[in-house]
Amino acid sequence: RQQKWKSSVSTQAKMPPCDFLPEKYKSYPYEHMQKIREQNIAPSLRMYYKKPLLLHQGHMQWLFDYEGRRYLDLFAGIVTVSVGHCHPKVTMATQKQLARLWHTTNIYMHPSIHEYAEKLTSLLPDPLKVVYLTNSGSEANDLAMFMARLHTRNFDIISLRGAYHGGSPYTLGLTSLGPYKHGVANGFGCTTTMLPDVFRGPWGGSRCRDSPVQTVRKCSCPEGVCHAKDQYIEQFKDTLNTSVPKTVAGFIAEPIQGVNGAVQYPRNFLKEAYQLIRERGGICIADEVQTGFGRTGSHFWGFQTHDVVPDMVTLAKGIGNGFPMAAVVTTKEIADCLAQNLHFNTYGGSPLACVVGAAVLDAIEEDGLQKNSEDVGTYMLLELAKLRDEFEIVGDVRGKGLMIGVEMVTDKDSRCPLAAEEVGQIWEDCKDMGVLIGRGGLYNQTFRIKPPMCITKKDVDFALEVFHTALQRHMERAA
Repeated sequence: RQQKWKSSVSTQAKMPPCDFLPEKYKSYPYEHMQKIREQNIAPSLRMYYKKPLLLHQGHMQWLFDYEGRRYLDLFAGIVTVSVGHCHPKVTMATQKQLARLWHTTNIYMHPSIHEYAEKLTSLLPDPLKVVYLTNSGSEANDLAMFMARLHTRNFDIISLRGAYHGGSPYTLGLTSLGPYKHGVANGFGCTTTMLPDVFRGPWGGSRCRDSPVQTVRKCSCPEGVCHAKDQYIEQFKDTLNTSVPKTVAGFIAEPIQGVNGAVQYPRNFLKEAYQLIRERGGICIADEVQTGFGRTGSHFWGFQTHDVVPDMVTLAKGIGNGFPMAAVVTTKEIADCLAQNLHFNTYGGSPLACVVGAAVLDAIEEDGLQKNSEDVGTYMLLELAKLRDEFEIVGDVRGKGLMIGVEMVTDKDSRCPLAAEEVGQIWEDCKDMGVLIGRGGLYNQTFRIKPPMCITKKDVDFALEVFHTALQRHMERAA
């Protein structure tokens, strides 16, 4: 019956022009790819969409499939393509290095690790000046946990519910989303505490967030006071007083939660939480895997939007524009704890990775991508807020820069998550019209919009028109 259903809504959404021509696809047919997928690739690597995309080439904010169809990429390979697919500057630097030197490992010196370490740490405030390069975000967070425990000689680490900090056995203790949990022992010594989510949590108002768009919840706080923040801090204190020893190893938080759907905390929450952790001998870790490198627009690092300086910062994803690299940046004092014994990483800081990382930093600066994130992101947030006001099922629009979440609900009063199948139909519709969006949240109810930072306002207008059409079609189906 559903297949017969035809919408009366037609979209006139016109994809912005792109003068890039993809090469002709020459690999296996789609069906053969599917067969290999079923037989030779681990089934835990799940795919998006009912008919998964077979992508062939990328150019800046655009992706092309095997049939030459073009898509606007609003998810950037899970918030990883920071400066644009196959950015010419990064591609050229990589090609040069490919012909020069791939690998020596850290037992010798090579120029690019030193050049990159200097360049990266110059962008971080004192005393965050020592970097340890790894290959993935899970690996970076794993190492940060290890160093926090070594340095403090304490064991317990606290994270927020709804957090995603990696999928390795160690970091799974910090990751606090049910679908990622497996029924085996993991993450011993990790404790989660209440997420200060001002949309879905018990407290929240219309002035809590550092975002151009606030929740639709009412707020009675006088100027300069945030009752929601105070209540969530009380919950944080409660965790400290009941669930952990009187000294802890640390606390880790994303400046804006990523996998959970761009969840933002009340202003000053992190500042007070950091203070409470430090009083108990712990160190504070900012997981910048998704928020770093200018994505939030107003600042280069997400932690700066909270007016805090962590003791340790973990970086990945956008650091290499899709090249596998990651980092832990910390203080000399904390880094020294790891030097008492051997700790080695074969590939971390390879000549290739460091050249890529340096080219990404150059591209961010030269292309003005932090400013673009602020301008285009703010424009998109404000336009999405109009859709929230128009449609009952758009419960919350939030975020900062190009780190955006759109939470879907059955209705604004109950804030009950919209059924995953219904969210899925809207999402599939957007894809069919040429726009790729991510999904997140505990119930898969939140659209995650985190495009390459080179996206334009024209692209946003196209995406908004597509999203609007998909929402209208959903309303028709429901009626």
